[in-house]
Amino acid sequence: MEPQNTSMQAVLASTDDLAKVRYDTGDVLIAEGPSSGVLYILVEGAVEVLRGDVRVSLVDEPGAVFGEISALLGRAHSATVRAIEPVTVHRIEDAESFLQLRPEIVFHVARILASRLVDATTYLADLKHQFADRNDHLGMVDEVLEALVHQQLPTQAIAPVDADDKPDPRL
Repeated sequence: MEPQNTSMQAVLASTDDLAKVRYDTGDVLIAEGPSSGVLYILVEGAVEVLRGDVRVSLVDEPGAVFGEISALLGRAHSATVRAIEPVTVHRIEDAESFLQLRPEIVFHVARILASRLVDATTYLADLKHQFADRNDHLGMVDEVLEALVHQQLPTQAIAPVDADDKPDPRL
């Protein structure tokens, strides 16, 4: 059995104590935009993930997690999650507190995010290779991708603050 499937089964087993909520086809679980603070764990069914009106993913693997990026970063939801068939989920109202109390879920989420990062960087490397020799506007792909790959959180967001509320200059 693959580690991802084992991880998803472990997530479902460790959340079996949580209430289940059912959504009908077409229902929006997460709307792109302001954070809801809610985390979902798919028990059964299938959802699509949309950025704007573009489908970026179809997810039907029990144990999949939605809303984790918003919960972890304290940012708006970066995508819409909509049921494409009836779905059953665990709906966790206070995602941040839940994740702080459930390290097995955080580890699962870390594996999912690491897998997405590998896929994204592989895709970006392929794009850079495809457009490396272009002299037109597509030649800028390399510069744009470099900027995205090296984008960091502002120093204030990650650096410890001293008593005067100034970022620590050693970091």
